[in-house]
Amino acid sequence: LIFIMHLQEFVTVLVRDPRIQKEDSWHSYIDYEIFIHTNSICFTRKTSCVRRRYREFVWLRQRLQSNAVLIQLPELPSRTPFFNMNNPNHVDHRRQGLQEFLEKILQDALLLSDSRLHLFLQTQLSPEDMEACVSGQTKYSVADAILSFASLNRRFPIEDEEEKKGKNNADSDSESSSSGLGPSDDSISCGCKASPASEES
Repeated sequence: LIFIMHLQEFVTVLVRDPRIQKEDSWHSYIDYEIFIHTNSICFTRKTSCVRRRYREFVWLRQRLQSNAVLIQLPELPSRTPFFNMNNPNHVDHRRQGLQEFLEKILQDALLLSDSRLHLFLQTQLSPEDMEACVSGQTKYSVADAILSFASLNRRFPIEDEEEKKGKNNADSDSESSSSGLGPSDDSISCGCKASPASEES
């Protein structure tokens, strides 16, 4: 019975919906939605959705590597001086690389035990706040941070049905760019979909 249950455990991760965000009048960056759907006992929330930028992935890889010295972590898509955030091919190539990176990491039981990974995937905390939380310098625990982010988001799964009903009315003004690359101020509610089945493979 235990063996059968283990076979049925899954973690689905999707990196999708790249959006250009303006830092200030001179600087912009792209962030990506990370969607998690799982029945794994390792995860506090079974469904979650956050937005992260490339340099946060770099931070995550460095921290995971320092805590798991004997494991050879997968590589991130390389940083290139020729990366153009207005070039859909460049953006999608990076998105695919980030997804493959997370897929490989989530297959490793030792890496899955690192609290930073869970905070990265299931909260919107900054790297500094994630470090503070993991090292016990915050009033809230890792689980508290994940659960409070989920309650802030309140999209899992109750509002999903309501969103489908009101989608035509509600979304007409909020997303002007069909490519998903337009700027967005929508940092908390990132439009999670309950079923990843219709997404790209």
